[in-house]
Amino acid sequence: MTSITFDDLLKEIKEYITDENELKVISDAYSYALSCHKDKLRKNGEVYITHPLNVAMILTTLNVDYITIASALLHETINHGGSSKEIIEEKFGEDIARIVDSISKINKLTLNDDKEATILNLRKVIVGLSEDVRVLYIKLADRLHNMRTVWVLDEEEKKAKINETQTVLIPIAARLGINSIKSELEDLCLKYSKPDVYNEIVNLLKDTQEELNNELETMKEDISNILAEHHINFKIKGRVKSIHSIYEKMLSGHKWNEIYDILALRIIVDRVDECYLTIGLIHAKYRPLPNRFKDYIAMPKENMYQSLHTSILGIDSYVFEVQVRTFEMDEVAEKGIASHWSYKEHSDGSVTNIMEEKLEMFRNLIEQEKSDISNAEFERTVNTEFLGKMIYCFTPKGDVVELPKGATPIDFAYRIHSHVGDTTTGAIVNNKIVTLDSELSDGDIVNIKTSSNATPSKEWLGFVKTSQAKNKIKSFFSKQDKEHYIGLGKELLEKEIRKRKLSISDVLSPEHIKKLITDLKLEDLDDIYLSVGSLRYTPTFIINSIYEDKKDVSDILIKKIDKFSTKNNIDHNSDIIVSGASNIKVSLAKCCNPIKNDDIIGYITKGQGISVHLKSCPNIKNETNRLIDVSWNDDNNNDYIANIKIVVDSSNSKLLDIIAICSTRNVIVDSIKTKKDDIDTIYYLALKVKNTNELDSVIVSLDNLTYVKKIERTFN
Repeated sequence: MTSITFDDLLKEIKEYITDENELKVISDAYSYALSCHKDKLRKNGEVYITHPLNVAMILTTLNVDYITIASALLHETINHGGSSKEIIEEKFGEDIARIVDSISKINKLTLNDDKEATILNLRKVIVGLSEDVRVLYIKLADRLHNMRTVWVLDEEEKKAKINETQTVLIPIAARLGINSIKSELEDLCLKYSKPDVYNEIVNLLKDTQEELNNELETMKEDISNILAEHHINFKIKGRVKSIHSIYEKMLSGHKWNEIYDILALRIIVDRVDECYLTIGLIHAKYRPLPNRFKDYIAMPKENMYQSLHTSILGIDSYVFEVQVRTFEMDEVAEKGIASHWSYKEHSDGSVTNIMEEKLEMFRNLIEQEKSDISNAEFERTVNTEFLGKMIYCFTPKGDVVELPKGATPIDFAYRIHSHVGDTTTGAIVNNKIVTLDSELSDGDIVNIKTSSNATPSKEWLGFVKTSQAKNKIKSFFSKQDKEHYIGLGKELLEKEIRKRKLSISDVLSPEHIKKLITDLKLEDLDDIYLSVGSLRYTPTFIINSIYEDKKDVSDILIKKIDKFSTKNNIDHNSDIIVSGASNIKVSLAKCCNPIKNDDIIGYITKGQGISVHLKSCPNIKNETNRLIDVSWNDDNNNDYIANIKIVVDSSNSKLLDIIAICSTRNVIVDSIKTKKDDIDTIYYLALKVKNTNELDSVIVSLDNLTYVKKIERTFN
């Protein structure tokens, strides 16, 4: 691999970045990275700075902005250069510091195994960290360069790197539409995971290389003559399909001599109408294969890819896959949405709007990451909106809207705009009135009816498919409920202040508000009102907290509990039912980690609601006054963390057997810690289980293993 210099990089950058201030930021970033990595070597023996240089060089092929290039040069300075986010922010500003900090965190993450749950969890964290999509571009370029030198790693490290690339990063590259990186990553993964297969395909291609190249050149010349005769300005490229594409064909049962569409031509023209004219001219001379024509211009792929595809029987009966697209479509196809960053000077907003639309899927996943959802729910979201089948519907004006299969008119409405979704009253699909929960199909023309007086319905949450729609609907009701509780809390608190014959302005002075915000970890005065209106804290507790008199907080909470009827006030969204009340803050104690079906008791804390403990928990054995009856909510089916300790002999690692038994019972291993001595190995496992029955079943199965000396549930 030829080493590159900063001058090489700068030459490529100046092809599309000309602002002197931006170029200075890039030069300064390189100088600082060079000082951080001084005297450091990579595993392949190269000086360390070659890695960030190569990552930045890869990114120049995507025409990314100067902030991305500078961040790429700095991306290892925190983890491997002794720098920090604070230092980088001081030198290069907030945007670059945030991106470098995010990529530093991502690069600390690795897959511990190839279980789907682990893969999804890592994917979730990566997307959650990548609120700026430029972080993902740097990560992809970082991995591409590392995969080019993956041969230096030992077999286990190499296997883990390939697995992570295939299951996490290639799908992200595909969804962002960065074909140039995606295709090379696929080939590199195949090269190092299945070298025999890879080399076999390489050798087969070598044997026929001269013949294939001659066929390509002949077809290029013939089609060029046809287009020139019709005065079409064009560019034509010919290639043999990628090794990974050929491998997939062979994997599906095709033998080498049965793979006919191994040759591909790409024709690039100026205008959309010329795309269709070009296809027509080619079909007029060469017989198209049936059912192989695809119009991705009228109906683009989910990653903004547009092109016309056809397969034709060419000269000497070779099958050619032909793609026809405009120059801008070709740039997007190879570089993804990043190709538009170089056009940031456009003032009409069109490029920005397209980018925002295509990044919506990542923002939806980020919202899911921030919300309190289960791993199973997140997995469903990823499979539906990230990796699942998509459909393409149209507005009455002909604009294309991409949606996951099974989406409804409400999903369609929110994809257009949140205000359209919020005010939807009906839908007409293909000139027929349909219900709002109807499932849309590929090619439907959807007309959304709205009213300025309309608002969302909570029933919509039961049938919408996209996380975007779910988040917007929840956000509407959350804001509505929040405003209601803020008003109620203000009323209750001021009423209590007047009842005590105190001055509202004195009690809620800036000093007192600051004290409450600090002590109770709240955000502002509205958050204080919200905590009272939602019954998290009582007005009495708030006033007593101001004047540091908390002696009666337990009595207040007990009175609150006694006031309500148990049956009529169950919070069905809570894991725990508190005897006599709802809407009280409840948390599971960390000291004993109760799980569903355990015998539990509630402990009334000072200002922090109810803490739920095992009845046998030593931390509450001497308590009497603050205890209250609680029970598990049978309506909920959530996961709980249970800790177990397994002692085995140290002769061999038994971890894979243990994990396999957990997996067969659909129990997720959340974390593992290992402790060894000369005789025994002790595994400390944190398991995600539904209840004690599920935990007991796993423990019994593990205890039946001949080499397990002891197994028990443990508590912190």
